[in-house]
Amino acid sequence: MPVGLFRVCLLVITAIVNHPLFFPKENGTVPENTEEIIQKMKEREESLRLEQLRLEQEIADQEATQKALEKAAVVVEESKEEKVRWDMWTALSMVIFLLIELWRQDFQEGNWQDIGGEEDDMAVLGKAFKGVAFPDKAVLGSFYEKRILGTTGDMARMREMVEGFADDLLEALRSVCNRDADMEVEDCMGVGSMYENWRVRKPFVCDLIVPFAPPEPYCFRCQTWCSGDSFPPDEQGYGTIKVCRADEDVMGCICDKTKLGEDMLCLLHSQVSSTRPSSEMEDLLCFKNTQYLDADQVMKWFQIAITKAWNRISHKYEFDLSFSLLDSPGALKIKFKSGKSIAFNLTPVVQYENSDVYFISHFPRTSLAADIPSSTHWFLTFAVYERRFIQLVSKTLPANACHVSCLQILSFLHGKQCSLTGPSGLTNYHLKTVLLHLLQARPSQDWAPEKLEARLQDMLKFLEKCLHEKKLYHFFIGNEHVPAELGFPIIFQRAEPLNLFRPFVLRRDIYRKMVDTFHEMLRNMSALINEYTVHTPLAHTNGIRKE
Repeated sequence: MPVGLFRVCLLVITAIVNHPLFFPKENGTVPENTEEIIQKMKEREESLRLEQLRLEQEIADQEATQKALEKAAVVVEESKEEKVRWDMWTALSMVIFLLIELWRQDFQEGNWQDIGGEEDDMAVLGKAFKGVAFPDKAVLGSFYEKRILGTTGDMARMREMVEGFADDLLEALRSVCNRDADMEVEDCMGVGSMYENWRVRKPFVCDLIVPFAPPEPYCFRCQTWCSGDSFPPDEQGYGTIKVCRADEDVMGCICDKTKLGEDMLCLLHSQVSSTRPSSEMEDLLCFKNTQYLDADQVMKWFQIAITKAWNRISHKYEFDLSFSLLDSPGALKIKFKSGKSIAFNLTPVVQYENSDVYFISHFPRTSLAADIPSSTHWFLTFAVYERRFIQLVSKTLPANACHVSCLQILSFLHGKQCSLTGPSGLTNYHLKTVLLHLLQARPSQDWAPEKLEARLQDMLKFLEKCLHEKKLYHFFIGNEHVPAELGFPIIFQRAEPLNLFRPFVLRRDIYRKMVDTFHEMLRNMSALINEYTVHTPLAHTNGIRKE
């Protein structure tokens, strides 16, 4: 009980002591402090709001900057993609344009127009014989008899003289060569217009080819553009010649493809025979550090050998012998003391397998080998088969057939026109190819002597068509109708046809010159024939146009 009272009293006293009325001054300042606190709190709140606004503005600015950067990056990326797409379409468009241009020039049949505005001359295409005075049978017969027929006897005498001297020269060449190290030279063969009896223009030049082979134990392995390996278009008609040992397998021994152990030895090849020094291959006339026969090395070797051979037998002859062309291996000229001279070509060739197709490196007086890819590329000549084909067909033609006469007249007119307007891309080989195609296409009775005029017109029309289309195919390559009696290699019959006019597809200047020369020859044909038909030769060329 007393404890309870004491607690109640203590509580009352504590309440009285702490009552606000006992502290009037201190309690009077409370309202003022509260207002200051509130004011400060408001100011703080305002400052925080401003800070928040500033931060929000900065965040907004950063977001805008980020969006601008992202947008710029997207624009750059899109521009790059657009540029890539544009470059791709540009390249594709150019490729398509070039393909269309090549196709148009090579295959499309249409009027070829010259940029210079000379449409009148080109309009003659397809109408070449309109307005052209073609000589009649009597004039052609008289021209052939007086101007061409008399040259046959001269050609026969010249062939006999050149062949006899060439045989003697080659025999001396064999005697001065080292049989164990030098190339082995075979007998020569006559090819070309002089041996096909259609050459008409002087000076007469005999073309002889001389096959050669490497010394034992080596041999030639030939590879052509149609043998299976891919060759670029500009190398069609060419091949390469590899110098190998005769005992070397064509496909290569397995020891070249398999690693043999140190204690194993190939019984066919030793390490000594498998590695050939470069000097040994150069002695075999190969291109440096290769096994491929070099045409330039062959030319140097042949010229030196010919010089040594002539020095051995020169005392037997009363004339001089010299090289007429230094860039041809055997372009020779015989000079007599009287001042007369005889030119002939003795050209080394390599036989293709067991056929009469030959690899030839140089073509004197022609542009056939003007663009040889390299000195290890050899052009293939079918001259022996061409001569045999003409001889074979001649046996089936009527007596005194006009096929050779047509080629002689056309070759004469072309040569005279070139002497007036300058040489063109058209050659006598193109004219001969036209004749070969017509000999195969037309029946034998169409070549009777009284049909000379008609067949000559056929040759001119066929040539005009080929010039218009820029297509004159090689007679033998790709021709599956070659007579079996010739024994022509089947690999060339099954090959793709070779267009002899392909070099003129992109060389418009040469093509233009060739077509102009052909048309000028047509216009001047009657004047040229009449000039050389009259008994008294004229000292001028009235009526003949010159460019």
